Amino acid sequence: MSRESFLRDGWTGFGPDPCLVDWLAHVRPLALAVRDDSRLQRDWLRCQGTWFVGVNALQNDGAGRVADSGPLLGAAMRFIRQDLGFGSRPLDRAQVSICYPGYPRPSPDESDASFRFRKQFDAAHVDGLHPVGPERRRKLLEFSGFLLGMPLTRANREAAPLVVWQGSHRIIGRALRRALGDIPPADWPRVDLTEVYHAARRASFRDCPRVVVHARVGEAYVLHRMTLHGIAPWGENARSEPAGRAILYFRPEIDRKGWLVEDWT
Repeated sequence: MSRESFLRDGWTGFGPDPCLVDWLAHVRPLALAVRDDSRLQRDWLRCQGTWFVGVNALQNDGAGRVADSGPLLGAAMRFIRQDLGFGSRPLDRAQVSICYPGYPRPSPDESDASFRFRKQFDAAHVDGLHPVGPERRRKLLEFSGFLLGMPLTRANREAAPLVVWQGSHRIIGRALRRALGDIPPADWPRVDLTEVYHAARRASFRDCPRVVVHARVGEAYVLHRMTLHGIAPWGENARSEPAGRAILYFRPEIDRKGWLVEDWT
């Protein structure tokens, strides 16, 4: 794994890691238990019960400790802290994303156009660019430094996997730097980026290969913060544990000024 290939492709993967296997053995029952919390189900069960979104649902600390587990260690974390320069900055609370057979089904508050986009284009998005208001204008409201994903359950590559448009971070990054480069970071959340973002997303669909990112329990992957990504539908030949296809995602925020820079420092 190299910083250069990560910056070229917008993501990289890590093979089986004993440190991660051990950490997941402690964390798994606590992570899967969050979906049974009635309050979290009201907040996060979507797509007619086929997706538990679970943003920040895991009760971990900044080092990744959950209850009596140790900190989150291993090759992916070394890459993030050393090669990407994240250092000792704390992790956020992890998302517990669980998909079930039939994903996606339309949610009551989802328009026909949004559901078609979810099915045909995997609800492709860049983290932090939120749809705001009834007209769903895109604004930059969160500033995550990267996306770290770790499967929690066994599932094959047709079970609603993560997909990325490889190299899209360069297209998205150029567009956002043009739009925001002369604006003070404090004002970025007020800038309407809808047209800029949609144009960059269309260019990414046209010019970047769509790649399925499938990993096994004990493996991990790291995405560049501007990489276009989404969740593929549950396939005809999909297989998973009864618990569903569960993945933990970390997205710790970084300084706004650093978010827009071209390279990691």
